[in-house]
Amino acid sequence: MLITSKDNELIKHIKKLKEKKYREEYKEFIVEGIKMIEEAILENAKIKSIIICDDCKSQVSISSELMYEIAKFNCIYVTEKVFNTITDVINPQGIMAVLEKPEISENQIDYNEDIFLLLDNIQDPGNLGTILRTADSLNLKQIIVSKGVADAYNLKVVRSTMGAIFRVKIIEVKDFRKTIKELKKHKIKVYATDLGTDKSIYDISYEKSAIIIGNEANGVSNEVLEEATEKIKIPMIGKTESLNAAVATSVILYEAFRNTGKIK
Repeated sequence: MLITSKDNELIKHIKKLKEKKYREEYKEFIVEGIKMIEEAILENAKIKSIIICDDCKSQVSISSELMYEIAKFNCIYVTEKVFNTITDVINPQGIMAVLEKPEISENQIDYNEDIFLLLDNIQDPGNLGTILRTADSLNLKQIIVSKGVADAYNLKVVRSTMGAIFRVKIIEVKDFRKTIKELKKHKIKVYATDLGTDKSIYDISYEKSAIIIGNEANGVSNEVLEEATEKIKIPMIGKTESLNAAVATSVILYEAFRNTGKIK
């Protein structure tokens, strides 16, 4: 099947999936590029269709092994003109896929984990994608997020995760404070980042702990800070007062894993 018109119903549908409300309505999202398609197949993501540019001059060569795997799915070919109307990148590789969004509810939180990561109103898609990638690098299987956090299935987030989106469960909770209380009921210490404290991230033990990272501009909200077992911060020896949210997450998570002997 070769689609030559940008007014084709499938093409219109794919364009809609660039908006959060349609991703939620159809319970679908888009991934683009060879790496992401390869990761989706490897992680057994629910791929509904794969769209391939039939005549893209800039198309990167796809290995015969990957083409063999791609051929097992519903493949739809489009012209370069049509593909350019649905791609989200400047130099597209000529391949994208529509996937089913995983249905993840807050009752799927695994309280048996040793280290938890909670995000309070992180807004920047690039930050969220990088945080997911960092979590995946440490084999974290879940991230708990407040309702105000950026949509994890935003195209920019998905792309910046480099495949982590398929391995890390993003669990959005309705009541962030209630979830923190539940963590504490399970004997999990809750550490919230706060520039106003003197307690360093290097002064605590991370055995059975949860780390809360706050909004890029405002930090962790006051009501959430009230629920924390303790407030912590990354010590600064230069003039910069704070780090980017994604960078701060990486520093603290790696310290937590080093502190608990999970990495050396």
